Amino acid sequence: MGSQPAQIPTSFGHELRACLRCRLVKTFDQFRESGCENCPFFKLEEESDRVAECTTPNFNGIISVMDPCRSWAARWLRIGRFVPGCYTLAVSEALPEELQV
Repeated sequence: MGSQPAQIPTSFGHELRACLRCRLVKTFDQFRESGCENCPFFKLEEESDRVAECTTPNFNGIISVMDPCRSWAARWLRIGRFVPGCYTLAVSEALPEELQV
C-alpha cells in the first residue's frame, strides 16, 4: 500500500468505528467522507450505507502505527502492509461474506 497516512480520528468517543477488513479506526463521518485508506474498493465515501456494513463500533483497544513495515506490533497484528494510522487490536464482528475480498 502507499505510505500516505490515514486520517487520525477527530474524536475518541462512541462514534469511533473500525474497518472490518483492515481494522483501521476513524469516526463514522470520516469513513463516510473519505472512505478507508486501505480498502478503497469498498467505496465507503460513495455509499454511506456501506460504512455501517463494512465498519463496526465493537472493537477492543487502539494502536497508533507510524511506520507499519518497521513496527513489530504492526507485524504481530498483521497490519504491516497497511498505511500509517490508528488501528484496533481486535474486532468482534466479521465482514459480511458478500463483501470479503
